[in-house]
Amino acid sequence: MRALLVAILLSVMLTGLAACALFSRPTPEPLVPTAPARALVRPGARPSATAVAATRVALLASATPAPTATEPPATVTLDPTATEPPATPAAAISPPTATIAPIASPARAAPTLSAASSSTWGLPGSPRGRVGVGLPLLGIGSFDWGVAPPGWYLNWTTQPRPSLRTDVAFAPMIRLNGDTFSPTLDQIEAIAAQNPGALWLVGNEPDVPWQDNATPEQYAATYGLLYKAIKEADPAARVAIGGVSQPTPLRLAYLDRILTAYKARYGGEMPVDVWNIHAFILREERNSWGVGIPPGMPVDKGTLYEIGNHTDMQIFRGQIEGFRRWMAERGQRNRPLVVTEYGVLMPDDYGFPPDLVSKFMAATFDYFLSAQDPALGYPADGNRLVQAFCWYSVADTTYPTSNLFDAKTRAMTPVGRAFRQYVQALR
Repeated sequence: MRALLVAILLSVMLTGLAACALFSRPTPEPLVPTAPARALVRPGARPSATAVAATRVALLASATPAPTATEPPATVTLDPTATEPPATPAAAISPPTATIAPIASPARAAPTLSAASSSTWGLPGSPRGRVGVGLPLLGIGSFDWGVAPPGWYLNWTTQPRPSLRTDVAFAPMIRLNGDTFSPTLDQIEAIAAQNPGALWLVGNEPDVPWQDNATPEQYAATYGLLYKAIKEADPAARVAIGGVSQPTPLRLAYLDRILTAYKARYGGEMPVDVWNIHAFILREERNSWGVGIPPGMPVDKGTLYEIGNHTDMQIFRGQIEGFRRWMAERGQRNRPLVVTEYGVLMPDDYGFPPDLVSKFMAATFDYFLSAQDPALGYPADGNRLVQAFCWYSVADTTYPTSNLFDAKTRAMTPVGRAFRQYVQALR
């Protein structure tokens, strides 16, 4: 009996700790490949503490460099109204590989963006103002940015941590947990009233079970409540939907169900001032590494990306363009799009050294700042596909591959130096 009571007490304590962690940490992360971990280490390399840490569920969303694929990853065709899971593809899953093709340094052309002090998406509209960073630790003024600070940042909360900088915009985020949210409605209204015109992010990866973990119906109900409260407190606020981890067919079906659920509950189209996604390239398979299956979706597999796809620029561009097409098909082309989280979280030992990460970062920055499409882009911004974007991260102790600064010493990393070189050329 005593053993049973101890077991129950431990269970309750762990559940409470998990609930506290939801709102105190940034992005509880997807599973990193674990079973073949040793095979993923480069030949001759000694497995590091980072590689060992990558064998458990962590905090924050993921991405990784990639070789040129000869065939697209397997996918499942989804019906968002289906109640039974479709048959999963019979294609064999190829084994993971650590052989990563280098990303060519892009031919750098000066962005054609004109500087602007404001925008329709609640963040600075200048080229530098569009470059954001995720800040898991400390404050934005805790790091020496020199002449190249980012234009904006988020820290997965509604409050900027103490900071000496006032020249970097802040995007508050409300965290969800199924059908609950934090902070309270009164606190959200007070913050909105004190910070007019801010970009509000309603949730963080509601499609990921170890993130904000909401079914489409739960998310739609919560979003409607929060949108109304924020707008009543600050009519100038820009409210963005919570970013799904990656805009794959499975996640787009999840978003379709959110739109349907909102209309059924509130009797009208879902009001989204700013569309928001994350841009990771991760496996969608129940009980596997990656981002799993969205809550409430009756399938076991989605797009079966491999580790080598993690920083594949062709896939990366295809996801962004595919999401813009999804927006246009639903009458949302005249809305801005922000990418509020992406980066490289796989360890160096898996084949992602700083030079490759830096090249991937520069290639994505080039793409975000210049990609235009006269049929899909945002007309108010010269038909650009993406209006602002956020690199993960400034400094993280769990997944440091993309760190701009060392989390302990606060010294700028090689990736940080590449960031500074890129951003200081922007105006």
